[in-house]
Amino acid sequence: MNFKKVAIWLMLLSLCGGTIIFANAAAQKVRVLINGTELDSGGIIVDGTTYLPLRQVAGSMQAIVEWDNASKRATVYKPNVHMFMYQGNSPFGVVNKGFSGKIKVFSQIDNLQTDIKSVKVTITDPSGKEKLIQSENVTSSNNFWFVTEEFDYKFDAVGQYAVRFYMKVTDADDWTVVSEKEIPSIVPKNNK
Repeated sequence: MNFKKVAIWLMLLSLCGGTIIFANAAAQKVRVLINGTELDSGGIIVDGTTYLPLRQVAGSMQAIVEWDNASKRATVYKPNVHMFMYQGNSPFGVVNKGFSGKIKVFSQIDNLQTDIKSVKVTITDPSGKEKLIQSENVTSSNNFWFVTEEFDYKFDAVGQYAVRFYMKVTDADDWTVVSEKEIPSIVPKNNK
């Protein structure tokens, strides 16, 4: 009696193990790089078709993903968002270490093909410390401008500062980065 049970279990385990080995042999892993950065979990190729993790790909491309569970449909939206940094009426893109004062972010948004609930703009210093510049509920349209209020900021360190523009889709609770602008902070030439 015990021999029959052991034999049945061994046969079942052999079938399961063989199926897992076959499945691994049929699917090939794929490394995915977007703008030189590799995705954490790459893709797979099954029967000549490549499958990629949609949320990771969309996040790397700064796109919004909406999921409709009822129809099992994912829709990807990539709005155009262009940001400019200003101090007074003067735009800037590179600053000297120690640069400070009242600045604002001007954002031009177009090709927005979905409704959004709100936007926010942040700045992150080279050490990774993020500061909220402004967050606001918006009535979206395909094309609009968003200008932050002036805020005081000091570029204390040398390195890349990231200004990010986020959107929140109407039915979602999470923010999606749809644009990022890097502001290099450098050592002034006379201090080298």
